[in-house]
Amino acid sequence: MIERYTRPEMGKIWTDESKFKMLLQVEIAVAEVQSTLGIIPRTAARDIKKKSKFKIERIREIESQTKHDVIAFVSNVAENVGAHGRFVHFGLTSSDVLDTALSLQIRLASQVLQKSLIHLEKQLKEKIKQTADVLCAGRTHGIHAEPVTLGLKLAGFYAELMRNKSRLENAIGQCLIVKLSGAVGSYSSQPAELESKVGVKLDLTPETIATQVIPRDRHAELFCALAILGGGLERLATEIRHLQRTEVGEVREGFSKGQKGSSAMPHKRNPIGSENITGCARLLRSYAMAALEDISLWHERDISHSSVERVIFPDAFILADYALSRLGDIVRDLEVDEKRMKKNMEISQGQLFSSHVLLKLVEKGLSREDAYKHVQRLSHGLKPNQNLLTALAKDKEISKIIKKSELESVFSGRTHLMGIKKTIRRSFDTKK
Repeated sequence: MIERYTRPEMGKIWTDESKFKMLLQVEIAVAEVQSTLGIIPRTAARDIKKKSKFKIERIREIESQTKHDVIAFVSNVAENVGAHGRFVHFGLTSSDVLDTALSLQIRLASQVLQKSLIHLEKQLKEKIKQTADVLCAGRTHGIHAEPVTLGLKLAGFYAELMRNKSRLENAIGQCLIVKLSGAVGSYSSQPAELESKVGVKLDLTPETIATQVIPRDRHAELFCALAILGGGLERLATEIRHLQRTEVGEVREGFSKGQKGSSAMPHKRNPIGSENITGCARLLRSYAMAALEDISLWHERDISHSSVERVIFPDAFILADYALSRLGDIVRDLEVDEKRMKKNMEISQGQLFSSHVLLKLVEKGLSREDAYKHVQRLSHGLKPNQNLLTALAKDKEISKIIKKSELESVFSGRTHLMGIKKTIRRSFDTKK
């Protein structure tokens, strides 16, 4: 399923080919700066830039003996460079290159993720405009509460998406780090100036104080942001799933020609897309936990985080991209049944407007307690085919206090729509 919906470029970022390209980019940048600082000959830097290349097959061949992927990579590059190959990776430790290259991968992945996020943002905004005044039942505890509109429901998810967008951007920024401080972060083999200059070349920020690795709290923040993003997507997906239930039937996911919902029941039309999003969110939360576990490493570093990150980085970014892209398509193709929404509102026999009746009675001079008792008495005493508006208008005590025309105005929903439209407009102005 993922291949159908995920942008192909996201998967490519996390391939071995891409990883080694990022490593090579770092090695070349380091060599260029080293030559300007007089650490290696300028001719060596020129050769490294001109002749550096690698082959995955050759790296695997060397790694089968060295049991070390970075050494295998460096050896393959060096043999292609020739005599000046001895200056490849000069004064560096593996994590210098691995962690800096990871920063480059994160930046590329975030750019792809941004496209999918904008896709969902655009589809939500369009659907909100289409349904801004489509009244439906608002529910608390799954029970009818007050009228809302579908547009208002979606505006809440839109505002949350904007917060997630901002949160993710901030977390990404914390991960765009260059680290070239050597084996235990002491700059004993390279001057700090090298790190700063390479940072400028790669548009990365030097780590404040590193051990042998970039501190993993930076990456943990990113995974927490991805997990929270997933939670927001799941909240919208869960709403769609509830609204598509047979007993509710207010919206439906799009259903393509030739699609089948069940091998046994031809009538089935299930919210499978939204259910997939829910599953993705569960995985994203688990990756956040794994990233939090990676923060604590032994002394200046150990390697316990490495195996974890080889899984969670590609998986989390691919899943987040998939979820954003697919949910954008779901919102775009979402079918809205306005007649069913109106019919469902009628199920509660006008009780959706009880709170506004309460307020009107208080305005007329009743105490809040007395007004509450009157409205509750009539609401709980409704018989089938009765309506709260009719019951209020016929009630001897209430009819003395408030005119039927005033009650009809309350039950029209106009007051709700006025406030809802203002709220929706405000949601479009909200960036955080």
